[in-house]
Amino acid sequence: MSLKSIPDDHPSFPPVTKTGLLLVNLGTPDATDKKSMRRYLKQFLSDKRVVEVPRVLWWIILNGIILNTRPKKSGEAYDKVWIKDDVDGSPLRKTTRLQAEHLAASYKDITNLEVAWAMRYGNPSIPDQLNYLKSLGCSQFLILPMYPQYAAATTATVNDEVYKWALKQRWQPAIRTVPPWHDNDVYIEALAQSFRRQFMLGETPEHLMLSFHGIPERYFTLGDPYHCHCMKTARLVREKLDWPAERLSVTFQSRFGKEPWIKPYTDETLHKLGEAKTKSLAIMAPGFSADCLETLEELAMEGQEIYTEAGGENFTYVPCLNDSTFGMNVIYSLVKDNLAGWVDV
Repeated sequence: MSLKSIPDDHPSFPPVTKTGLLLVNLGTPDATDKKSMRRYLKQFLSDKRVVEVPRVLWWIILNGIILNTRPKKSGEAYDKVWIKDDVDGSPLRKTTRLQAEHLAASYKDITNLEVAWAMRYGNPSIPDQLNYLKSLGCSQFLILPMYPQYAAATTATVNDEVYKWALKQRWQPAIRTVPPWHDNDVYIEALAQSFRRQFMLGETPEHLMLSFHGIPERYFTLGDPYHCHCMKTARLVREKLDWPAERLSVTFQSRFGKEPWIKPYTDETLHKLGEAKTKSLAIMAPGFSADCLETLEELAMEGQEIYTEAGGENFTYVPCLNDSTFGMNVIYSLVKDNLAGWVDV
């Protein structure tokens, strides 16, 4: 088609009109039944960033074993934290939605900014939400992966999915992605304030554990900076709280499969602290921006059981920052810094 032959009613190319802000968290099943769990686990565990195993071998393991056994077990675990009679059901979906709604409400008078949220695995999906923002007139995007510490299996796979969507666009938008904020001052202060608020009216615990999601050791040796980011976060939190090093444990949870993961392991450390007759323990999960299965079930429920059955006494799980005032302050700060030059918020 030549320029002369373009009809008068042909859509014009609009100037940059709006910026789309997309919060992205890991993901959640739509429900806890076997079919929903299988669909979610298949999408999650098929990601090459998540499981770095030769594809043919992994396809056999995933489809022949895992997807026939794990959906029922995972569904039972999700049932323990699922919010009954709630439109979201999933705690992670609910909190991520609320975080985005708080942002949208705060920015309601900014006409050139639209806010949405998505899950890397499950619904609402990243492509669907980017299409939604595009339909609202957004021609540039800020992507906020909700992971303070960078890992290829989290931050990178969010960016991958965004760029896969961009590959299909005739007119690609400008895209910014928020870098990791593991040492961000506002984030560290928020973690410290959250801890202090938890024990404002009670006695400070004898021991503090900071539990991060683990990754295989192999990923670390291949160059993933995640372990370094976690350790720096832990050091900065300890310094901010002026916490004695001998009363702090930094551990890694949620290992999967038979290969070694980065250590020390959370469950084994909880057992040791229990055996040592620790009088009071507080556990935090700084790597999670919202409470989810790994925090509410694995730490707050299973973790307490491991610790107390081994002989430990008082156990306190300190919730994630979620959509608290402290948590939202972190998100507002990140958004403001990374929208600079595009939108004044």
